[in-house]
Amino acid sequence: MIRMGPPHSSTRRIPAAGWWLPALVLVLTVAQLAVAQWWPGIERFADKAFGARLVAYPLLMLVAPAVWWLLRGRDRSEPPPYGAFTLVMAPFLVDVTGNSLDFYDTVLWWDDANHFVNWLLLLAGLGMLVTRSVSPDWAVVWLVGGLGAMLAIGWELGEWFTFIRHGTEVDTAYEDTLGDLALGTLGAMAAGVLLWWRRRAGSSS
Repeated sequence: MIRMGPPHSSTRRIPAAGWWLPALVLVLTVAQLAVAQWWPGIERFADKAFGARLVAYPLLMLVAPAVWWLLRGRDRSEPPPYGAFTLVMAPFLVDVTGNSLDFYDTVLWWDDANHFVNWLLLLAGLGMLVTRSVSPDWAVVWLVGGLGAMLAIGWELGEWFTFIRHGTEVDTAYEDTLGDLALGTLGAMAAGVLLWWRRRAGSSS
């Protein structure tokens, strides 16, 4: 049985990160989205729903910090986990930067690598936030992996609704979606394994 108890002692050893780090990631992401939306004549940004991303990405990036502060309440004894916030925000910056550098259209493996690495980063950050009281340790792998699979499904549904269903990629969307779901879930499982290993290493030290 998975138990929710006091925070695991090894999960408290999160490398210190200042508030400026997630703030920098947010600013760099929004700046590139603004250029993509309002700077005319850049072909690589065409038909990729950057207007929707300009609204959705900053909101999604701020969900984890907002929920953490709301649940924190009046408890000011624990410093904010800025490192975890940065990991949660980083995939959005990677995605936008890949579009800015035209990697999606010029580097064949970029999209596949993105789904694996970005889900690893995202779920590592979320896992640091939501698994502190989970035991036994092995349950962290499956909890983080399952959460990543659910988020991968939600992301693919959002992509389809936003720009695939009426776009030029509808003929290849099925195969691409299956690959993205698999890679995202594998990235999430890898994040879970890393968090599990981190716990075990902390327990034995």
